[in-house]
This record gives sequence, structure tokens and C-alpha cells, in this order.
Amino acid sequence: MTIRVAAVQFEAGQDIEANLATCLRLVADATGQGAQLVVLPEFCNHLSWYTDRAQAHALATRPGDTFLTAISASAAEHRIHIKINVTHAYPDGRTGSTNFLFGPDGAVLGSCDKQILMGAENDHLDPATEVGPVVDTPIGRLGMYACMEGVIPETTRGLALRGAQVLLNSLNSFATDEAALHIPVRAAENRAWVIAANKVGPLLPAAHLPAMSRGLGVPEQWLHGAGESQIVAPDGTVVAKGPRTGEAVVIADIAPQSADDKHRPDGSDILAARRPELYGPLGGAPTGRQRSPGAPSLPVAVVRPRDPGQAVDLLGESVAEGALLAVLAENALGAHVGPAEAAAALAPALHGTDGYAVATARDADGPVGLLIGSDGVVGVQPQLHRAGAARDAARLGDALRTFDLPWGRLAIVVGDDAIFPETFRLAALADADVVAVPFTPREPWELVLGLPERAAENRLNVIAAGPLGTGAAVFALSADFTLWTTWAGPFTGRISSPLRTDITADQPVTHAVVAPAQAANRLVSRRTDLVDGRPWRLVQALTERR
Repeated sequence: MTIRVAAVQFEAGQDIEANLATCLRLVADATGQGAQLVVLPEFCNHLSWYTDRAQAHALATRPGDTFLTAISASAAEHRIHIKINVTHAYPDGRTGSTNFLFGPDGAVLGSCDKQILMGAENDHLDPATEVGPVVDTPIGRLGMYACMEGVIPETTRGLALRGAQVLLNSLNSFATDEAALHIPVRAAENRAWVIAANKVGPLLPAAHLPAMSRGLGVPEQWLHGAGESQIVAPDGTVVAKGPRTGEAVVIADIAPQSADDKHRPDGSDILAARRPELYGPLGGAPTGRQRSPGAPSLPVAVVRPRDPGQAVDLLGESVAEGALLAVLAENALGAHVGPAEAAAALAPALHGTDGYAVATARDADGPVGLLIGSDGVVGVQPQLHRAGAARDAARLGDALRTFDLPWGRLAIVVGDDAIFPETFRLAALADADVVAVPFTPREPWELVLGLPERAAENRLNVIAAGPLGTGAAVFALSADFTLWTTWAGPFTGRISSPLRTDITADQPVTHAVVAPAQAANRLVSRRTDLVDGRPWRLVQALTERR
């Protein structure tokens, strides 16, 4: 079955009647182009700017009011599904950033509040107290989320695990990395369709823009919605995208049932291969502890030998040039070399230096990652998931371990463990500063979207080493990160996005510098922490085997 869907982008202000008229006009435009499902941006009813919590509640929608009644009537008139997000007032006094899905008869098929609030939203709104529904409709199984919920992985992962084929995202964002990274990665990592509708135009009242611009050191044009509403296929391919500025109706034909195939090229299932029994820490309450930052900078190297015999020489050259951590590509020493043999080969190249190497080997149970110093093996990390080289492992690892080194804390993600967002979340919860990833990329999204997102959503420096002839990259954390603080460099619209060093397929050694100290700062905006602010009370779908 193929259906036509639309993501609609527009500017919303403080005039609720005018905002409603815009919604209705663009829904009619989309249905005129054959859309059967229309997704509208976040906060369609009123600009997300209030003097206090009481005003936000007073201006919010209510059941049966003019705004929601008109949207319902529009869905019934056009015989379509409409997903909208508004500030919504509840009888108990709560105010949510609330998603509604209206069906072709105008009825509300499902609703849910946003689980993760961004910055000043915390001053005026209340987060969700329960997960949103997956709504089974004639056009597919639909799940809803909004903006900040797509910047970290838990909400969309939960929807996919509960069967959603199409993920409907309403945004109110001026961040350009939404379209470039956070929107499409949720499709690829979950093998689901994503329909994302963002705002354009000022996201603050015009009278406040100059002062906010001066206070942030951000040009006024960067305080406008970033547009680029898009429709993304389950492999992460953007099949339709709107412009950076201006109203748009983004249309595409999609096949929701194609999201039911979760298989990767190696035959593993991207969801079935998960290990919920390992993910318990994702549901743990934040401790509020203060982290000790690691070193300001760490010279690293990615080493990808042509053959096992070249590995020792390239490692020696890398540490001689100052690398304190060298990450060798998966199977750089051979697919069947054992841990002792690997250590015997590499440790001499580290003699007399402060350097460490990360390499892979295979022990009696299956693939392992090794941390090797000048005296031999310092730590061992077995692969955790039955995917890739570990599909036939006798036994998988039982935990993600971390290793304290002079410059900070290291985690090792082995092979196909790299495709699971949960692996890196465990590393962040264990306060890792740097993650070494000796792996073999099997699909384009892994390096284009997956690993940069793992760095961004967890504030981790990630060093990814694929074998020569495949992909590799280093993702370092920038000091320019927390909104409402002064940035050292010019603001380019990218908020939660790492500094990327790409490595060409034929490049055997690459040197880069990462910033362990920056991993201690996870505060993307006031009262919004990327790790401690995860919806830890609502992650049962991730931590319980279904």
C-alpha cells in the first residue's frame, strides 16, 4: 500500500485566529495535492513565548474550543488524518506541548504530551507523565513526537519498539542540525518512516528579537525557524525536503509497510538483536553528581593497515607523532587472532610512550575489543549484541565497561554494537569521555548519521575506525554548545552536532584531536540536559523484552 503524506511548514505568531487560518489553508493545499496524512509543526496555536505559566495555560487550547474543533472539522471535510501540536490546557492545571492525531471522521485517534522540554519551555509547560500511543490506522501504525524528543533517542525508539511504522515529528526549532542529522537518523536507526514539519519565521516576538540576539551573541536571523521540513525513508534517505525559509507543503508517496522489515545486510534484525537486559541504567533516576572533566585535548589516531603485518609499523608511527590513543580498524590484525597474540604484537610499539591502542580480537566466546598499553592488555570489552561478527558468538558480553586513563574515561564499542543507540547511552551514563569504535560499516547511514548522532546526543567524543576501503571518521565535541551562553565561534545554527573529521577510504592513518573535557557538559539549554534529562521514567519499551 502506498499513501501520500505531507509535512507543512509555516510561521506562527501570537494571533491565535491567524495561526488557525494558516493551518487550515495549508491543510487544504496539501489535500489538494492528494495528501492523506498531514503533519503540522509544534506550537501551531501560539508562538512559544509567554510572560509566565499562567498566561501559557490561559492561551492554550482546550477540548471543544474553536481551534481544535476547526482542525477536527478540516480532517473530516477532507477525509484525511491530521497530526498537530499545540499548547494544551488540562483541567488539573497542567499545560502540555500536546500532539493530537485526528482521523478522517474528525475524531481524535490519539494524543500525547511531549516528554522532554527544551529550555524556557520548562518555565511554562509540563512534561508527559506517560508514553504516547501507537495508533493503528488504515494508512499505517502511527507514532507521534515533538522537536526535542527527536534530539535524543528514547522516545522514537520506544515508538518503533511498540510497532510504529511512521513517526510524526512536529518541530519548533531554529537549529539547522535538526534537518541535517536529528530528523533522518531516527528513521535509519529504527527502520521507520519519519515525517517532520518545522517552523519558519521568528520563534520569538519581534520586539524581543534584538535583545535576545545581543544577549546570545546570535544574529537575529538564526532565531527563526530552520524550515527544511522533510519526509525520510527507513534507510535514512530524505525523499522530500522543504526550503530553509518560507512556507512549504512537502509531499511524498510512502509505503508504511516497508518499515516492518528491520533486517540489515548481515541478516541481523536491528530491533530483535537488542539486549534489553543490559539497558537497565537507561531507566535509572539521574544522580545529580558533578563530573570531573577530562583533559582539554587528546591527540588520537585512526589506524587502518593494508594487512596485519603493517599494523605494528603504523601504530608505532602514530604514537611517535604524538597520538595518546590509537584506534585500529576492526580485524586489523586478522579476523581470528586471539587477545594474547594481539597484545604481543602491539604492546612493543607502545613501549616507552604514554600511548594506548584499541584493537579487536576473538577469544573463545566471540569478538572482543582490547585496550592495550605498553605492558599488554589493560582491559577487555566483549561484543554485546548478536550482530555482524558476533552472530555466531558462543557468549556475548554482559556489560559495557569503561576504563580510566590519564586523560579521561574510555569506552570501547565493538563491531556492530555501533548500530545500537543504547550502547552509547550506556557509555554516557557511565560518564565516558571518549568512545573508540573499531567496526565495519555495512550501510551508509552508520557514518553519515548514526555515529555523529551518538556523539551529539550523548556528548561523547567518538573515534570510528572501519577497515581500509570502508569508512572511518572522528567526531569531536565543540566547546560551543550550551544555548544562552556566549559562544567562542560564530553561530551557524548547528547546536548539538560534533566536529567531524572524515577519513577517505584509502587513508591508512589519520590524526585528529578530541576534547575529553567537553563531555562533562551535557546542558544543551537551561534545564535541558541531554543525558540526565532523558525520559527515564518512560523507557520500559527499551528496557523490557517484548
